[in-house]
Amino acid sequence: MAHGTHDYEDDPRNRDVLINIGGEYFPRDEAKVSVFDSGYILGDGVWEGLRVHGGVIAFLDRHMKRLYEGAKAIDMDIGLSAEALKARLYETIDRNEMREGGHIRLMVTRGIKATPYQDPRVTIGDPTIVIIPEFKAPLKSTLEKGLKLFTVHVRRGAPDVQDPKLNSHSKLNCITACIQAAKAGADEALMLDPHGFVATCNSTHFFIVRDGEVWTSSGRYCLGGITRSLVIECARDAGIPVYEKDFSLTDVYGADEAFVTGTFAGLVPVSDVDGRHLGDEGASLPGLMVTRLRALYKARIEEEISKGRV
Repeated sequence: MAHGTHDYEDDPRNRDVLINIGGEYFPRDEAKVSVFDSGYILGDGVWEGLRVHGGVIAFLDRHMKRLYEGAKAIDMDIGLSAEALKARLYETIDRNEMREGGHIRLMVTRGIKATPYQDPRVTIGDPTIVIIPEFKAPLKSTLEKGLKLFTVHVRRGAPDVQDPKLNSHSKLNCITACIQAAKAGADEALMLDPHGFVATCNSTHFFIVRDGEVWTSSGRYCLGGITRSLVIECARDAGIPVYEKDFSLTDVYGADEAFVTGTFAGLVPVSDVDGRHLGDEGASLPGLMVTRLRALYKARIEEEISKGRV
């Protein structure tokens, strides 16, 4: 059975988490938004996925920068300063006694509509801000056995259609890619850009390793991933050659290793792409490069924790 990077260990504490909606707290089963909300009607909004380690929301400033840039791009005033929103996030994890292994979905939509229609001018009231904290750890089997990817026909679009750099609520492009990969028996979709070069996966960023070098896409047709950028920084700081460049599926099939990155699971190895086993037959996962990069990324998280709630 296919699985994905976001599969997680069941945690009974999640039944009792408190969801923050507009600064008020609700039990999980009672947390609701209006059917007239812009997010529900149109997918009109932006969001972030965040990780809690040692009572600290890791790399929060980077996530806030991306969130507010996305809101500005769609001409949406979040209605709170970044510092006020950070305080609300920390209040939420404290109310839920969350210090380790936490995952937060922060969602901001344009708010309630007077009527179901796309024009932002029929929005009434303030933006809807929802914070969902959960205790979530990625499955060990995912981290150890890796993922099988399938290259789908659904492409990452050009920015003049729907800019892939926007972390918007409108995710049908990625959802249809995910569906095609699942139907093919894979764990996640590998998506190409409009020119046929490798772009990204449907919910994570994709890297390959060839002859000691780390390659990832040019970045022109994918979200500006936080973990992606951190892994690139870690590699360069450690003297590992890393390149953001165009490359094709032929380069992927001949790779020594491959992996994906994301806020939730960090670095996850890839075992197969389109039925081709990557690297040497019988080689254990994760490979040497993924193991090294994981250690470097973990050190960056520990450094982030040591700064405290800045």
